[in-house]
Amino acid sequence: MGFGAFRCEKLWIMLLIQGGIRIEMETTKLNWFALFFTFAALLPTLMANIADFDEVWQKRAEEAREAALKAYVPDPSEVTDTLNKEVHRTLRSITYMSNATALIEHLTSNNTTRRHLLGKRRYTGPCLATNPIDRCWRCQRDWHLNRKRLADCALGFGYKTTGGKAGKLYWVTDNSDDSTNPKPGTLRHAVIQKEPLWIVFKQSMNIRLAQELIMQGDKTIDGRGAYVTIANGAGITIQFVKNVIIHNIKIKNIMVGSGGYVRDGVDHLGIRTRSDGDGISIFGSSNVWIDHVSMSRCMDGLVDAIEGSTAITISNSHFVDHNEVMLFGAHDSSSNDKNMQVTVAFNHFGKRLVQRMPRCRLGLFHVVNNDYTHWEMYAIGGSSNPTIISQGNRFIAPPNPRAKEVTKRETTKEVWQNWTWRSEGDLMMNGAFFVESGDRNGAYKALSRFESKARTKAQPGTAVAMITRFAGPLACIPRRPC
Repeated sequence: MGFGAFRCEKLWIMLLIQGGIRIEMETTKLNWFALFFTFAALLPTLMANIADFDEVWQKRAEEAREAALKAYVPDPSEVTDTLNKEVHRTLRSITYMSNATALIEHLTSNNTTRRHLLGKRRYTGPCLATNPIDRCWRCQRDWHLNRKRLADCALGFGYKTTGGKAGKLYWVTDNSDDSTNPKPGTLRHAVIQKEPLWIVFKQSMNIRLAQELIMQGDKTIDGRGAYVTIANGAGITIQFVKNVIIHNIKIKNIMVGSGGYVRDGVDHLGIRTRSDGDGISIFGSSNVWIDHVSMSRCMDGLVDAIEGSTAITISNSHFVDHNEVMLFGAHDSSSNDKNMQVTVAFNHFGKRLVQRMPRCRLGLFHVVNNDYTHWEMYAIGGSSNPTIISQGNRFIAPPNPRAKEVTKRETTKEVWQNWTWRSEGDLMMNGAFFVESGDRNGAYKALSRFESKARTKAQPGTAVAMITRFAGPLACIPRRPC
């Protein structure tokens, strides 16, 4: 038995005792091993692949829980109304631009075909920021001299995320990766530093991570000005930390990590079990913003957020070629996820996706102004009474007559009929339909804790093709608008 397994068995026994369960000496060996392996199967999720939950990780977990409680928004309408108002304001400003008129007329037309009508040609006109996050920074020629302006642009439940704004620029110059003794100038060396850092790349590079990239908090990974791809190795782990931005990179072909010793801080080398093969894994963390990222072909999920994670925004990103796209909440019994608040906004869910865009449990999920042009099974699913507010999305159903439904519940109608799943202003195309449930006023009640609060409707789904026009990594060149 290895040291990590020994620690796991000790933890298992401690949990049983602390939970008031007595282990009788008469328990048969068969039952003992059945219990052990049942727990062993659950343990990687409970411990997020930490084989040795030592004092360092215990302290991080406690600090992360406190940060998550502070990040929780008691009146969600403050967040959702602000986002919706800013979208309205952005689109109004575009209508005043005469050189954008033709694009607006084309993209807001009620087409019954898929996104390929936008054409394969790259947009070559003047900089056009079609949603409020992009409008905040993208069309400035000097963006490279003021990279940290991006930190003021987040919307949705991750709106307080500033990443490494308070720190220095860290230039990644080396695409190699050593998971135990990372070299200065590498991405891993940057993310394990304790101080805030804004991490940028000296040149374009492909990075193959030998083991999962375990990040410290107060970090920004900013791929603008280079073509940065993380591929053919392990993925990114945001675990028991706060305040992380991941921006303008590609993540694809992520594999299961073998586990072993992995450096997760400048002063800590920890033992990990096998990683799951997620592109980005968010575990027990808060204030996380993922923006202008392209993701495909990961062994597990593209983005998973579980075990008390909250205050998350996923925006302006492009997803293709994957089965289980996003998982928010690991288990129906994970009470930590009741306070999960996630915004999914301005994304394009593209070709060869199957399901989970996202799949939700327990928390509150605002899915707004996304373009769903492909799915094979369903788009949005869930279990264990999540609150899902779908506003102003475009859903284009697949040709399969059995896959027209946008939604999927993992339980019986008797259970889910009282869940609050509402569709407002969504554009349903090619036979797509959203099965609502719960109180007709459930969306208002879920979002607004105070009846005096004004409520702003989202831009309708007819505008989504324009809002998401530039989803995915941008080709940013210094001294030019992105």
